[in-house]
Amino acid sequence: MIAMLGIVILSWAGRWYSAQQRLNATRAPASRSLPLPRKEVLWALVILILLTATKNVYMASISSYFTFFVIEKFNLTVREAQLMLFLFLGAAAVGTFVGGPIGDRLGARFVIWFSILGVIPFALMLPYADLFFTGLLSAIIGLILASAFPAIVVFAQELLPGRVGLVAGIFFGFAFGAGGLGAAVLGSFADTRGIEFVYSAVSYLPLLGLTTPFAADGTQPVVAVGRMWERGESYWANPSPADALIR
Repeated sequence: MIAMLGIVILSWAGRWYSAQQRLNATRAPASRSLPLPRKEVLWALVILILLTATKNVYMASISSYFTFFVIEKFNLTVREAQLMLFLFLGAAAVGTFVGGPIGDRLGARFVIWFSILGVIPFALMLPYADLFFTGLLSAIIGLILASAFPAIVVFAQELLPGRVGLVAGIFFGFAFGAGGLGAAVLGSFADTRGIEFVYSAVSYLPLLGLTTPFAADGTQPVVAVGRMWERGESYWANPSPADALIR
């Protein structure tokens, strides 16, 4: 039944996309001009990719090994451990969904900073919490971590206009792939040092997000585009020099 529903939805989406392609065929192509100098755009993308990869490594560690962690620490059954994992994954799905509207209302910079800073105390407490608070903290972490992803992707699309496929490949391909590779490395540590050691070490991983916003001059493109977005402006609709944007 669910599969049939998925087929119906995808069929409708395919027809809608075809209609949009026919509609856009008569329009002038979107501008591909970079809003800022190439070097600054590349550095800003590196910052956004590092943020996304760091989040994905942490989330992959939870998705892959959280059941083993709670089974070993709290002597849960497999069913109970999977319910604990469901709390995290369900909260992450909600965070991804609500992150976009919140970014539209409060600003993308607020959402990204909240995701970077807000998750740190909960991640540091998770390895030392009891069963009840482990479930509660895992849900909070999933909600906060996932909330910034829509804002990060839109930032990247603003920095690379007319390159939706490239942005999708970077953030849905490379960044998620990096998360998978990180999970594999963590699995090796789990075999040699134990699963509790892995979660104690991984709890510090969100701290890496603090270093990226303060990289020398590299955040200026992100801050500039963020200010434009929050004002409802678009660079390529009303181009101006990069230094004017940053001011």
